[in-house]
Amino acid sequence: MKKIVCVFCLSVATLWCSQVRAHDTWVETGSLHMRTGEYVYVDLRLGNHGNNHRDFKLASKITLAPCELSILGPDGNRQDVKSKLVDTGSAEKEGYWTTRFVAKDSGVYEVLHKLDTLHGKTRAIKSSKTYFVAGDLKGDGPVRGQENIKSQGLGLEFVLETPIDQLAAGTPIRLRLLRGGKPVSGTLVSFVPRGITLSEGQDSTYEHKTNSEGRVEFTSSEGNLILAVAHFVADDEKGEGFDKTHYGATIVLPVPQQKSQSK
Repeated sequence: MKKIVCVFCLSVATLWCSQVRAHDTWVETGSLHMRTGEYVYVDLRLGNHGNNHRDFKLASKITLAPCELSILGPDGNRQDVKSKLVDTGSAEKEGYWTTRFVAKDSGVYEVLHKLDTLHGKTRAIKSSKTYFVAGDLKGDGPVRGQENIKSQGLGLEFVLETPIDQLAAGTPIRLRLLRGGKPVSGTLVSFVPRGITLSEGQDSTYEHKTNSEGRVEFTSSEGNLILAVAHFVADDEKGEGFDKTHYGATIVLPVPQQKSQSK
């Protein structure tokens, strides 16, 4: 009986650990382009899958207490919007968080979510990013604020290296994975288009490892929301109340069907 109980406990612990590894938050807005002065809904979502995030599906809803959510405008100023989030669910763990935001200035906006919390004996440090561009929708002139797309020196983060106005179906999405501002090589990155479920194991179409400079790329054949996910576990990073640190990074890119006409 003791042996059966021990095996059961080990199975539960293994299941719990796999869920922790697959616990991902992300932020999204929908379309990449919008008209200056109009509103966009910024969503904070959670997928807590036992399949190591093979799809774009929601599962449960993140607790806001350990979260940060901000929007960096084209002028370089960052605005905290966490207090403005509203709940879309009818029950505690249903739905997701969202807030309405009006883009008053033309240019690139970066949405940044950060999380630092404990899951049992594991410290979880996460970052999530997405972008949208406000303008006259004619693509007249360069995109203001492009220079703000850079490393924030986070625990683990994606940096978009494809120019924002070049994002489109058929054009490579180039990302760089950084840990504390330094490249992370040999790490698997999953590119998950909305509506697609990645195959079991390593999906050669949608999953690729970063090179020695932390760079990785993926080309979408059609316009869609593309969620990129990466994880890194530091077994040697221990502290009070935790015996390892699990880093996670996501970025959602609203890839248009066609490139903008900016010059």
